[in-house]
Amino acid sequence: MMTQTKYKRIILKISGEILGSREESEPIHAKSLENICEEIKAVADMGVEIGLVVGGGNIFRGLQGSDKGIDRTTGDSMGMLATVINGLALMDRLEKIGVVVRVQSAIPMDKLAEPYIQRRAIRHLERGRVVIFVSGTGNPYFSTDTAAALRASEISADVILKATKVDGIYDKDPHRFSDAQKFDSLTYMDCLKKRLSVMDSTAFSLCMDNEMPILVFDLQQKNSIRQAVCGENIGTIVS
Repeated sequence: MMTQTKYKRIILKISGEILGSREESEPIHAKSLENICEEIKAVADMGVEIGLVVGGGNIFRGLQGSDKGIDRTTGDSMGMLATVINGLALMDRLEKIGVVVRVQSAIPMDKLAEPYIQRRAIRHLERGRVVIFVSGTGNPYFSTDTAAALRASEISADVILKATKVDGIYDKDPHRFSDAQKFDSLTYMDCLKKRLSVMDSTAFSLCMDNEMPILVFDLQQKNSIRQAVCGENIGTIVS
């Protein structure tokens, strides 16, 4: 019997950095990759339909390009390709532990991934496959947060689970200020009034316009994805 979950279909947004290891200077660290894939499998086994959007900052972040004399548009294209590398790594590891996966790319690359087709993505999800969305939106100047907001709306997800290294949204940086206050829940307008950076402005306004809830939580906490989909008291919900 499957565990009762609060959310049936989710977009899980993870940063590329979560796959890496600063200590060992590896962009994709075997243990980090294994840990996150085990958590994803546990949630998929509960019958939750999972769309996964991954960043590419562990390999190349588009905004870094200007420091190297690279044009913003070119830098963003390089960043989108970095997300493909991360998506393939996640696919490979998930398949090794028995999860059926499809990778869909916003930039056509038929040797590596399916093209992103909304109806096909939904069909995969309905059949219990994890769908990894790579290449962001396929356009420069848009972040992978915006890709997550866009895909969540397109596939009619119940929520965006934004996995971070902080256990929710605070009024100021909890790593720098010991008196930082955590919020359990916020409205979209609260976030705008308090100038809280939940996502970049394009992604956030897309979520607000489409009434897409965002749950910000700490992925480094064990079983956090399962706790989130079961509606346990974890992180901060924006709705």
